[in-house]
Amino acid sequence: MDFVLNHIWLILFIVWGLPLSLYRSKFRKLVYQTNHWAINLKPVFWKEIKALFGNIYPENSTYIKFRNFYRFYLAIYAVLSILYFLFNDSNSTNTNMKKVEIGNQLPLIELPDQHGNLFKVDSVLGKKNLVIYFYPKDDTPGCTAEACYFQDQFEVFKQANAEVIGISGQSVESHRDFAEKYRLTYTLLSDEGNTIRKLFGVPSNLFGLLPGRVTYIVDKSGTVIYMFNSQSQATKHVDEALKILQQLESK
Repeated sequence: MDFVLNHIWLILFIVWGLPLSLYRSKFRKLVYQTNHWAINLKPVFWKEIKALFGNIYPENSTYIKFRNFYRFYLAIYAVLSILYFLFNDSNSTNTNMKKVEIGNQLPLIELPDQHGNLFKVDSVLGKKNLVIYFYPKDDTPGCTAEACYFQDQFEVFKQANAEVIGISGQSVESHRDFAEKYRLTYTLLSDEGNTIRKLFGVPSNLFGLLPGRVTYIVDKSGTVIYMFNSQSQATKHVDEALKILQQLESK
C-alpha cells in the first residue's frame, strides 16, 4: 500500500497511458490507411493532428469512433498532467512528512560507513562544520562526477574545518567498492531502506523513481544553514558548499 501511495502519479500515468497508446496506434493506421505496425514508429504527425482535431474522413464511422475515443483519452491524460504539476509536492516525497529546512537542528544520524563502522553524527557535532549530501546511486555518471569533485576539493573543505558526508541507499559493500574505485577518502553512509533520506524529507524525481540529490550545510552548532537541491547540476553541489563554508569561516 505504501508503494502505491508513494507512486500514485506514476501508476495513474501508466494505467491511463496504455489504452491511450492502443487507441493512437489504431487511429494512426486508420488515418494513414495501413495495417502495418511500423506506422507507429514513423515521425509523421501533421496528418494525424488534422485527423484528430478535424474530420478528414467524414463518411468513415470507424475513423470517427476512434477519433472521439482518442480525443477523450488524450484529454484525460492532459488533465492528469496538469494536476500532477499543480498539486504534486515537488519538495517532498511525502506531503505529510516533516522535512529538514534551513534553521532546523540536524536530526540524529547513525548509519554504517563504507568500512562497516557505525557512524554517529554526534561524534563530530560541535567540532566541525558538516557537508551532508544525498545522492541517488553509487557509480552512476552524475554521482561519480559529484563524488570525485568532492574528493578533488577535500583539502579545501578541510581548511574550512568541514567534514564531507555522502549518503545514499546502497549497501556498505557497494559504498566500499565505490570509494575504492575512485579513491574517495571521506565518509559514505549506507542508508538502506532510505530511513535518513525520509527523515530529511529529501525529494525524489521522475514520479518517485529517482532519489533526489540534495546537499545540506550544517554549522558547528548543528544548525542547517544552507540547502542546495539539483538533480542535474551534480558538481555544482561542491561549488555551492565551498562558497557557503568560506562565507561562514570569514565571519
